[in-house]
This record gives sequence, structure tokens and C-alpha cells, in this order.
Amino acid sequence: MKIKLFIIAAILLLAGKASAQQTVVQGIIADAKGAPVSGATVGITRTNTFAIADDSGGFRITVAGEPPFLLSVRSVGYKTKEVRVNKPPGKQLRIILDEDARVLTAVAVTARRRSENGQDVPIPIAVIGGARIAETGSFNVNYLKELVPAVQLYSSNPRNTTLNIRGLGSTFGLTNDGIDPGVGFYVDGVYYARPAATTLDFIDVERIEVLRGPQGTLFGKNTTAGAFNIITRKPDFTPGGNFEASYGNHGYIQAKASITGPLAKKLAGRISFTGTRRNGTLFNIATQQHANDLNNLGARAQLLFTPSDKTRITLSADASGQRPNGYAQVIAGVVKTQRPDYRQFDQIIADLHYKLPSLNPFDRLIDHDTPWKSNNDLGGVSLNVDLQLGRGTLTSTTAWRYWHWSPSNDRDFTALPVLTLSQAPSKHQQWSEEVRYAGDFSTRLSGVAGIFVLGQDLKTDPFQTEESGSAQWRFSQNSTSELWQTPGLFDGYGIHTYSALRSFSGAVFGQLDWKITDRLHLLPGLRFNYDKKKEHFSRETYGGLDTDDPELIALKKVVYSDQAFDANTDNTNLSGQLTVNYKATGRINAYVTYATSYKPVGLNLGGLPTSDGKPLLELAQVKPEYVRHVEFGIKTTPGKDAILNLTFYNTGIDDFQTQVQTAEVGVNRGYLANAEKVRVRGAELEGSVSIRQNLLFYGSAAYTDGKYVSFKNAPVPLEETGGESAFKDISGGRLPGISRWTGSLGGELSLPVKFIGLPGKFFLAADTYLRSSFSSSPSPSQYLNIDGYALLNARAGFRTLAGLTFFLWGRNLLDKDYFEQLLPAAGNAGQYAAVLGDPRMVGVTLQFAFGASRR
Repeated sequence: MKIKLFIIAAILLLAGKASAQQTVVQGIIADAKGAPVSGATVGITRTNTFAIADDSGGFRITVAGEPPFLLSVRSVGYKTKEVRVNKPPGKQLRIILDEDARVLTAVAVTARRRSENGQDVPIPIAVIGGARIAETGSFNVNYLKELVPAVQLYSSNPRNTTLNIRGLGSTFGLTNDGIDPGVGFYVDGVYYARPAATTLDFIDVERIEVLRGPQGTLFGKNTTAGAFNIITRKPDFTPGGNFEASYGNHGYIQAKASITGPLAKKLAGRISFTGTRRNGTLFNIATQQHANDLNNLGARAQLLFTPSDKTRITLSADASGQRPNGYAQVIAGVVKTQRPDYRQFDQIIADLHYKLPSLNPFDRLIDHDTPWKSNNDLGGVSLNVDLQLGRGTLTSTTAWRYWHWSPSNDRDFTALPVLTLSQAPSKHQQWSEEVRYAGDFSTRLSGVAGIFVLGQDLKTDPFQTEESGSAQWRFSQNSTSELWQTPGLFDGYGIHTYSALRSFSGAVFGQLDWKITDRLHLLPGLRFNYDKKKEHFSRETYGGLDTDDPELIALKKVVYSDQAFDANTDNTNLSGQLTVNYKATGRINAYVTYATSYKPVGLNLGGLPTSDGKPLLELAQVKPEYVRHVEFGIKTTPGKDAILNLTFYNTGIDDFQTQVQTAEVGVNRGYLANAEKVRVRGAELEGSVSIRQNLLFYGSAAYTDGKYVSFKNAPVPLEETGGESAFKDISGGRLPGISRWTGSLGGELSLPVKFIGLPGKFFLAADTYLRSSFSSSPSPSQYLNIDGYALLNARAGFRTLAGLTFFLWGRNLLDKDYFEQLLPAAGNAGQYAAVLGDPRMVGVTLQFAFGASRR
């Protein structure tokens, strides 16, 4: 804490003492008809210096240093305009903005920790604006992925969530808390360590930047596959607000609100809220209740203090919670394994006189006897200080965050008392500090340099529970011995798991941009990492039949056994990248990048498989993951209102960290392992074009080919359970969760009209998302594969110039039945369950914005 206070005090001291030549620029922002554009953002490119136009369109901005510099002016509904200032202006500037559709062809981004035109950045990046996020109903990452084909998200509940870019990032299937994600998830510069954050509703988002490929030399936490960079709307000294309400079928209700304005001369505030509710999309015939509803709440509060023109201090606090009756899965199929006939699922349930509620998963019927619960709470506090120093900005971001997780699952997916309890409550805290400087060091040299530290504490709360019921004996029976039928042998027999993981990460990182000529840039970057992890794991059996019969005890150990181990590791790594960027013309920007990256040692926190009743301790930790990445990209602006970008890449990973499944009930969440080598390569095409300001088309397509180059000792897939070996060589097999082809295509038509006396624009828009088939099993399977599918979403409505918008919308309009994920049940008896995609949703949304919130 003393270190943090010292850093903040030092920055504030510099704020009071820093001095440099200043240039004051004043002007008016107006539209093509001469009307003022209030709330427009006027910024100096490649810096964090900006101002907001007042109600009359006026602005005043103080620039550290003398001209020349470039002004970037943007406002929602208008095209971004750049104005070069070559000498101190002698009078007010008058800047005219042209109207634009909801998707801008060139947007300002902060991917390199400074404001730049996205087409000038030598990084493959997709930018989704807040207006498009709201109107497409993409209120969380799972829906947003339909707009960015390179993104994959799989979630059987918030804890077990996988966020990948180009098929890489996190383990597929059930999550193991002992490894680091490979996709960095940032909100206003703060790193969110837990993947459960990706399931929450977005709160008052200005834009989302999705950076593809390794980003470790630009972001604090190493990001081997890419980064989600979420920028929320900030406090404003001009009063404003926005309100939104949506209603739809399945009992869908969503409300959002945000208010901003001045609290004092140099203090502004903003408070934002979001809430979503929806009835469940599955029906439990045993309880006569719907399951898998939505019940989300979130809030964010911010204070902005500007003690001088050079200093911005933002204090933020947020809290979000989810209380769904979910995330239940429905049995999607049954596989015949290589076990004897009496161990096949169909024979087992016949012996227990049980029938599934339906053989068609899209009947959306379940009969689970264990309640589903996914209580998910995340929140935290952050303090961000931006100080203009010389020709750049010094930034300090200090944050503390928490995650509380309290679940209940039915891991056998039936009404039978097999696994009667599956609960893994956890508590997590993290603190982080990042200090970086971004700016120009000379007329030809600019860059970013910084330090980052992250501490994490993750523990069970107070323990995790797995418990068997009276039907467990039939699913675990591995011989014809009558001892398996001993009354009460497995009733209430379970395990309590106590685990604790403490970790510390530190990094020094930097990247330069050397302007060799006006067209040729060289961008080297380096990152030094230090990671330390300490784990304690203890698992204790309890319950069941109290017996001293060694044969019965041996049968109980087939299901659950005691385990205890400790692990302590630390490691360092030096990684980096080199980019050559050539701007052939003002319309063509090409680049080639070579990068290395890494993920630290992983520790197994879900239990270990056993041999002769003893845990395989050599599997307690897995090796670090090393990444080598090559990429070529070209960004073009073929016309004034058009962009077209193309990217090719190849990523190779040694000691790929993967989550694999086992037939042991005691390790039903799987365990971590290393695949010797994997490779992902592909191509991406994205573009947009605006025709006469009334018609907009946009789209993107991705080809991704991912495979295990070498994985010689992988667990067998579900259908090979019970064969001669529990392991096999799957080298050459495809990686899970990767569609070879994905794409999205959309468009919007807008026409100026009057409606109930209000001038504005009528709009009609549609978006499609499609993907080809993909594997849903870490070890390639003949059965756990998901067919390709296509989704159609659309909306139509009216936007008034006064800030009122209302529209009708529909998601999955063709009511396509599709799977998002397939998961084998614990014990590998043959049944597997599915996470189903949402059915057709239709509804209406009303939005109103005023003042600063209209920009």
C-alpha cells in the first residue's frame, strides 16, 4: 500500500511541477447544415489529450508543445475527421463533420495505449462501438462473438468459461484454476484475471477493441493469443444521460441507465446501471420449473478529477452479480464405449428402471434431481492517473478486484441419484499496479514502456464438495462382483476438497516505433516476466458405508480417494516481437510481425488421476507454454468511406497447456496436461463500405486451421473408454473449439424521415453469423462434434435527432437449433450433454440520450 501511495503522490507532484511550451486551440464543431455538434470529442492523435465540445459546439484544448500536430474529431453518427494544425491558429477553427452510419469505416483506438486511427495501427484489430453493441443486443461476450468471427467463447457456467481468439487462449471444456488465460480481458486498463468476468453484462461501454495475436509488449499481463480491451464511457463536465429499456419473449426484460455531469469545478461523476432478466429456456419435468434463466445486475460509479489541464484522475468502482437457475445441460446423445455391455449407459439405466425425458435435446426437457445454481459475483475498485509529460502521457493504474463463486451442478445430467452434489465454491482476490509511459521521444521515435505487477489469492470457500448417491454403484461398477450392490456403500459418500493458490506476476515491457522514413516504421518490443505460484491441495473422503472390510474399502476408492500435495514454482521468461510497417500510400498500410510469447507453469487444482489408488503426483504441475508467431497484414482504404483489411498468420506452441478428461469420477473436472506441440494458421478478411451515407455494408471472414502437431500421450476420447489403453497418440488431430470457417455479414439502410412530428432516420439492419463444424472434445472424437450453423439477427426502427431511438429486434430469427458445446458426463459411461444455443428471441427497445451522452 505504501508503494502505491508513493507512486500516486509522485505523479501528483509531477503534475504540479511539469512545465512545457503550450499551444491553445479553440474552435466550433458543426454538421453539414451548420448546426452545432455538442459532445464531440476533439483529441490530439497519439496522445491522451482531448476536449469535449459544449452545447454550442465550442471546444478549447491545450496542447503540450508546439505545432505541427493532428486533431482528431469524432462523434457518434458522424465520420471521424482529422485536421492538421501546422502553426498556432490565430482565430477559432470551424470544423464540419459529415454524417455517418452506425459503423465507422475508420475509428480511433487505444490499442497501443494512445489514440490512433485504427487503420494506421499495425495490429489486426476489430472495433465494435457502443451504439452497435446496444442495437445488436450484444450485451456480453457470448453475443459479441457473432460480430467478431475470430473470437470463440464456450461456457457451461461462468467458472467454466473459455475465451479464445483464433482458437487459442484458454483450455477447452471445464476450467482448471491453476493456469493463466491466454486472452487478456481488460476494462479501462484493469486486467480481469478470472474468466467468469466474460459472462457478465457490459456496463456503459463506449467501444470494445479485440486485438488478435500476442500482445505482451503492449499490455501489462502477458496475452499469448490476444486481448479484449473494453473502454467504458467516462465522466463528463457536460450534463448528460442515457436510458434504455427492452422487452421480449421468454419474459426478457433489460434496463440500462447512465447519468453524468459536473460535481464541482474540477470534479465530474458518472453512475451506470444494467439489469437483465429472462425466463429459462429448458424445462425440468421433475420440478415443473424452467431452468437456464437470466438474472443479472451490474453497476459502475466513476469520479473524474482534473486538477490541471495535464492531469486526469479517475476513481472507479463496480459490482456485478448473477443469480440464474442454471446453467443446466441436456443429454444430447449416448456413445457406445469399449467397456463390457453391462457398463454401457443404456444397460445401466435399464437396470435402474430409468428413462430419459426425451431423446431429442431440442425438446429442451430435463429431469435433474440436483438443483442448478451459478451465483457469480465480481467487482472492484481502481484508480487511474493520466499525466501529460512532455510529448507523452504517464499513466498509473491501481486496482483491487474480487470474485465470489457459489455453484450447484448435476454432473450426471439425469434424475438418478448418481452424483447428488457437485459444488465448487471459491473466493478470489487480485491486486494490480501498472505504470507506463506512452508518447514521442523525438520526431522519429515513439513508444510505450511500463512495469506491471499482479498478485492473486484463490481459495475454496470453505471447501468443494462431490457426493455420490444410491445409484453410483451401478455407474462405477467395473466387475460383476455382488459386493457392488452392498446396501448403502456409496450413499452420501463424497469428498471435501481444500485448495489454495497464491501467485505473483511481474513484468517490465516496452515497444518502440522507429520512423525510419515517412513510410517505413520499425517496431521492436521486449517483455521480461517473473511468475511465482504456490499451491496447497487436500482432498478428504467422507460418508458412505462405515466399514473395515478391505474389499469394500477398495470399491469405495474406485470412486473417491484421499489426495494431498503441495507445489511451489517460480520462473522467468524474456519474450518480444519485431514488426516492420510500410505505409505504401495514404490508403495502403502493410506490416509483418514476428513475436514470441509465453504462459507460466500451470498447477492442477482439480485433483489428479490415480494409479493403484495413489495420485500421480508428477501431474501436479505442467510446463510453461512457449509461443512463436508470424503474421502479415495489409490495411487498405480503397475509397473515402470504405476499408478492406487482410491478415495471414501462423502460430506454433510448444508444451501447449490443455485440459483433458478422465474416466475417474474423482477427477470429473479433468486435469491439466502438456501437448508437445500445436499449430494454428489462418487468414482473416474484414471490411466495410458506406454508400451515400444511407447504406452501409460490413463483414468479416476467418479461415482457421488448428491441429496437434504432436500429442503422443493424450487420454482417449469418450467412445474409446475401456479399451486396451487409457491413452493414445492424437498427433495430427484437430484442436477443439475451432471452426475451419467463420464469418459475419451485415448491413444497414437508413433514410431521413419524420415520425410523429420528429425529424430523424428510419433504419433497417440485419446481421448474419455462420461457422463450420468443430470438435467439442480435447481428444478428437467421432461423436463429440458440432455441426456448422448460421444465425440471422435483424432490427428496424427510428432514430430522432433529439436523442430518442426505438426499434424492433430479433435474434436467431430462423429459430435455428444448434449446440454451443458438448460435454461427457462424469465417469465416461457413454452419455454426453450439450449447452444449447438460445432459441428465437424477439422484442422492442426504447433508448433516450441527452447532453454529453449523445456523442
